[in-house]
Amino acid sequence: MQALLRWFRANARDLPWRKNRSPYAVWVSEVMLQQTQVATVIDYYNRFMKRFPTVEKLARARQDTVLKLWEGLGYYSRGRNLHKAAKLIASNYSGQLPDTIEELQNIPGIGRYTAGAIASIAFNKPAPILDGNVIRLLCRVFRIKDNPKDAATQKKLWDMADTLVHTKRPGDFNEAMMELGATVCTPQNPLCQSCPLRKNCTAFEHNEQEALPLKQKQRKLPHYTIVVGVVFSNGKVLIDKRRQNALLGGLWEFPGGKKKTSESFKAAVAREVKEETGIEIEVGKRLCIIKHTYSHFKITLHAYLCEYKSGIAKTLGCDAVKWIPPENLTQHAFPAANVKIIAALKTQQSRQKRETEATR
Repeated sequence: MQALLRWFRANARDLPWRKNRSPYAVWVSEVMLQQTQVATVIDYYNRFMKRFPTVEKLARARQDTVLKLWEGLGYYSRGRNLHKAAKLIASNYSGQLPDTIEELQNIPGIGRYTAGAIASIAFNKPAPILDGNVIRLLCRVFRIKDNPKDAATQKKLWDMADTLVHTKRPGDFNEAMMELGATVCTPQNPLCQSCPLRKNCTAFEHNEQEALPLKQKQRKLPHYTIVVGVVFSNGKVLIDKRRQNALLGGLWEFPGGKKKTSESFKAAVAREVKEETGIEIEVGKRLCIIKHTYSHFKITLHAYLCEYKSGIAKTLGCDAVKWIPPENLTQHAFPAANVKIIAALKTQQSRQKRETEATR
């Protein structure tokens, strides 16, 4: 245990959230780091903390503003829950995060791991944590050959983490475990010769470190063909906001959805736009084709340029609709695939402008 703490003191990366140990800063960083690499999080964290330095400032913000800052970081429910939780903390806890595991887990978006991280790092309480890095470390040190995702194995790992946590320096110890897993005890090609726990690692002793934790079979992700209409009327383009309880809820997008096997692409665009917003359109040329992978499925998205024909845009399959100038698109938070559509649209409009000027 002391060897791990000494290693961490000498090797800890210089990360922005380690310079601010306030409960709010720890909370924001831990939420951002869920399923996201450190290198990606750094700039997002710095921008977010500059814009929302306190719980109160975050609580007073509009959700659209929060999601725009979150744009590109993925797993948008984290941003929505962070915003929702800030409102609750501001109103019920006088703007201060509670300091007990039990109360922390009553906050939207805070589970056992995040509660343990906040309690140990910000409040110096001996609370365990268990993320992917710690799971890998424990499975190797103690040579655990059971499926780490099984409920019984999860309980065993949590009990281990609880037993091991340093009572006097729980925050440093938990961060050291995560740091070692992220930088030394890596999924492939672990740097065992640099590991302070090498002498205690039974997987290393049996030369099984690369075989643990037990590898999960990669299941084939389902694939969907998606159609999207980039609909124009009088120089403005139509966007709508996804339902709050849907995947990517609260984000803006161009209307569209899944193509049926039996229909053409253009027929699918017209149908989806009408079902979602109630308007009739004329579908024109295809703007772009985009491939994108989510955590549980893949899509191939076909975006078409369209012209408005008739009807009043309504919220039939969305939370809001509006017509905006194309130059204002970047002021709104869009999913990653739609950001690529915006880029393709910008390229197409620039090319069209050059061609028009060339004929003058």
